[in-house]
Amino acid sequence: MVAYELYWLDPIKGYQLIGVLPERRRDPQRISKESVLNWGQTYFGDYLNLDDMFFIDVELKVLSLKS
Repeated sequence: MVAYELYWLDPIKGYQLIGVLPERRRDPQRISKESVLNWGQTYFGDYLNLDDMFFIDVELKVLSLKS
């Protein structure tokens, strides 16, 4: 599963992790840098400046726990 780690530049503390968003879109042509950052801004707060944000694509692995 693909997800995005979103970071923003805090003027005092430096780069801070905002959160992780899982990719749910089925059409990969709809995925762009702007769409991911806008989604992050909408989800985590409008006070975040898009110019101070970036993201990293990560691969999440789902573990199955069997008892």
